[in-house]
Amino acid sequence: MTEQSEASEVWNRFKEVFGGKTTSFHRRKQRGDKKQEATKEEQFAFGPHRDPIGTADLLDSLFRQYNWQGPLAQAKVINDWAQLAGEQTAQHTQPLYVNERKLVVQCDSTAWATQLRSIRSTILATIRERVPDAEIDEIQFLNPGAPSWKRGPRSIPGRGPRDTYG
Repeated sequence: MTEQSEASEVWNRFKEVFGGKTTSFHRRKQRGDKKQEATKEEQFAFGPHRDPIGTADLLDSLFRQYNWQGPLAQAKVINDWAQLAGEQTAQHTQPLYVNERKLVVQCDSTAWATQLRSIRSTILATIRERVPDAEIDEIQFLNPGAPSWKRGPRSIPGRGPRDTYG
């Protein structure tokens, strides 16, 4: 006879004492009161492939199986932007998304966009060092955009202001 763990012995003793019967009407109805021959894996509570798995291990195996490490690392870059780029930079910028290995960042002024373009390689090196799975090869800093003249109660259709800045 093979040696069993203490937990398996307790489980077998309970099965022996209580007969492995259920008192639930629904369970008896589902089984149809048929006694089925238990397979070898069902006889032992703690047999092979029945060990509990931690949530972290389960999620890690799913991420590897479906190759989700890259998108998760990219999301980490967006969430940790303040630590990666600096607090002051993060106050004036907002990372939007990652598309085809390019991080797109919206700046709140043209001056900030221009300055950040000059230190793009430094920020990119920091991202590659701290989050290597993100696989970001480029950063695009966007200007805040021009004001729109197409809104308001007195706007009219047409080409818009032509001589405004002249």
